[in-house]
Amino acid sequence: MIQSKNLLLRAIEPSDIDLLYEWENNTQIWEVSQTLTPFSKYQLQKYIKHSSLDIFQTKQLRLMIDLVIEEKDNVTVGMIDLFDFEPFHSRAGVGILIHKDYQNHKIASEALTLFVDYSFKQLSLHQLYCNILVNNKASIQLFTKAGFEICGTRKQWIKTIDSYADEMMLQLINASSRNQ
Repeated sequence: MIQSKNLLLRAIEPSDIDLLYEWENNTQIWEVSQTLTPFSKYQLQKYIKHSSLDIFQTKQLRLMIDLVIEEKDNVTVGMIDLFDFEPFHSRAGVGILIHKDYQNHKIASEALTLFVDYSFKQLSLHQLYCNILVNNKASIQLFTKAGFEICGTRKQWIKTIDSYADEMMLQLINASSRNQ
């Protein structure tokens, strides 16, 4: 577990199946997640079962984001992903989802800070990157405030329902590993 005073980043549990089913099948975020077809509970159960495999095998890591509430059960408010893990080049992509009821409460910022710290210190990654649609101002602001720098724009990169959208690529290089 990775924890701050307010948040807990934790492994996926079988009890998360209903949340994953809801979030993965939310067509409003498919454009961002590049999902094309719905996920069944069976597929998600298999995913959860294999989520305990080593990051070197799966090339990905998903952690659930829990809001720590004193004297109550924690509330799962989102998830954060490490994907396309490339051990030779020591880099990976990062993505984050916060449930709409908990957006604009600095949860994403705190979770991203915890996750970047974990990725650089525990996983010894040299860099993280993310891909964000140019019209997603909130995500661009989130990642740039966390130190990610815009390093390019892919023109008409993502197919939308009615056209194509540009996508920005941002990256954050681990300052303590620059000269290694």
